[in-house]
Amino acid sequence: MLLAKDWKDFELLDISAGDKLERWGNFVLQRPDPQVIWPEKGNAKLWEKADAIYHRSESGGGKWEFKKQLPERWTVSYKNLKFYVKTMGFKHTGLFPEQAVNWDFMMDKIKAAKRPINVLNLFAYTGAASVACASAGASVCHVDAAKEIVKRAKENLELSGLADKPVRFITDDVIKFVKREIRRGRKYDGIVMDPPSFGRGPNGELWKLENQLYGLIELCAQVLSDKPIFFLINSYTTGFAPGILENLIKLKVSSKYGGKVTSDALGIPVTSSNLVLPCGIVARWES
Repeated sequence: MLLAKDWKDFELLDISAGDKLERWGNFVLQRPDPQVIWPEKGNAKLWEKADAIYHRSESGGGKWEFKKQLPERWTVSYKNLKFYVKTMGFKHTGLFPEQAVNWDFMMDKIKAAKRPINVLNLFAYTGAASVACASAGASVCHVDAAKEIVKRAKENLELSGLADKPVRFITDDVIKFVKREIRRGRKYDGIVMDPPSFGRGPNGELWKLENQLYGLIELCAQVLSDKPIFFLINSYTTGFAPGILENLIKLKVSSKYGGKVTSDALGIPVTSSNLVLPCGIVARWES
């Protein structure tokens, strides 16, 4: 398991009874997590520190209960990167801290290339991977279907002092965009994607991971440059093993470019115990 263990502004304090207790900068949040299936309670005094608790509703969704007034949003840092976080709908904060291991991987590859690198970030959300790649010196094309989320990605780039870096922000359906890039003849040295299990594009385009991921990877292979340096896929889809993503990349990327493909689960260590919280999977191709 790849562990995100180099954080200073984020800490997974405890996991128990279906919830996780996290420190985000100066604030502590309690949020449900489907991986925490055991009923045992953790350190009761530790859980009393929660500044806000997300309560799930039996009818779907849920709401935040605030024990103290929190700012609308606040800043956390990872190494030289900075991000805004906030209490959002459906328990989210706008950042997935386990992805730090992938930010490190991509930054290392970009710096080691010692040449101009173009990166395509698909289903790019609030842009943490875009910020990481831009900070390492890459040109980035950031694509997401949600206009408001793309706006937040721009704000994260500015927060890290990277507003002058060559980053294109595109609000579009991912598949339609990649098809247009093929017709334009644009090429990328690195591709990263974090596809949802299910979703809709800005014009109602339907996305189902199990039906469309292979086709998307096939399209993306056509916009890779002659000398790509990485191809990375994240997934949080229940039932998807890391080896599935690894096989897809082997079929469409390493069969043409050689290189190495690895896959693994992502996790975050719990500071109050020897437990680790699993947080999705990743497959990586590198030249």
